Amino acid sequence: MTLQQQLTQDAIVLLKQLIATQSFSREEQQTGDILEEFFRERNIPFRRKINNLWARNQHFNPALPTVLLNSHHDTVKPNPSWTLNPFEPLVKDGKLFGLGSNDAGGCLVSLLATFCYFYHRSDLSFNVLFVASAEEEISGVNGLELLLKENDLPEISFAIVGEPTEMHLAIAEKGLMVVDCTAHGKAGHAAREEGDNAIYKALRDIAWIQQYEFPKVSPVLGKMKMSVTIINAGKQHNVVPDTCTFTIDCRVTEQYSLEETLDTIRQNISSEADARSIRLKPSSIPLEHPIVKAGIKLGRTTYGSPTTSDQAVLDCQSLKLGPGHSGRSHTADEFIYLSEIEEGIDLYIKMLGEVIISK
Repeated sequence: MTLQQQLTQDAIVLLKQLIATQSFSREEQQTGDILEEFFRERNIPFRRKINNLWARNQHFNPALPTVLLNSHHDTVKPNPSWTLNPFEPLVKDGKLFGLGSNDAGGCLVSLLATFCYFYHRSDLSFNVLFVASAEEEISGVNGLELLLKENDLPEISFAIVGEPTEMHLAIAEKGLMVVDCTAHGKAGHAAREEGDNAIYKALRDIAWIQQYEFPKVSPVLGKMKMSVTIINAGKQHNVVPDTCTFTIDCRVTEQYSLEETLDTIRQNISSEADARSIRLKPSSIPLEHPIVKAGIKLGRTTYGSPTTSDQAVLDCQSLKLGPGHSGRSHTADEFIYLSEIEEGIDLYIKMLGEVIISK
């Protein structure tokens, strides 16, 4: 059995262990323990902060650039439509069923197998850093962002973030900004010509949000998108409301910063507008980057991803890439094909080999 075949077998065994262990966001202690044991069994030094674990290659050289391999081990909660036990890893017809199998357990174990493949090599022109992060599903502050904020990781040249992409190359990802807005009016009796209805003020602002198009369009991600997703006003039928609150979900391309997007909103609506955070930035990697070129050479296609991931907290160039299908994420009876894991490990190794092995 080749090293790659052994690593693939080990990855599938590990994924079954992770599926069998509850790891909702902020509750990843036990899957963190499983990953600790994986490293210990292989005598790979690692570090852990809360429920984030990371390790670097044996011959780490501070003089070399570093590639980050990252995916997450937290999951969403299973929805009520599951017909199987979400915590029972079941293999049937070449599929491995279980919560987190597709998002993003298959990516996590495939990247970890890839890290192990390169771990002992002394002929690398890049360091290899592996991070299993927590709280990705809730964009939590105690996930990958914590390690970056507290300078636990070396400077990163570029990153591969494991999310299910069918091993195609998501070379750009939209950022996310949630904006809470408040329209102010004046209370009055609904039966008389009194007050200044905050709902009507909010509706004028919402109409602008619905119709406005940002001038710059991303060649990969297309147009920016703003959606009003929550609205609240009024307490009783006969009182003109003096406030109306609403929330905007903003999906931001690399053409605009989150700060620029917020400024544009504020300049065009009368309501107060405050961003919950400006942490989840858009991300991208050039088509000319060697890792992208290596993927294209292997027959992979490029596209832009509308969803957010741990890429959003990275400041380096990053590529979203992993086995599995995005459409299976967060669905009942979630699964990943075992062949997808095998293919994922093979393609990760081949792509990275083109870039990080000294020629």
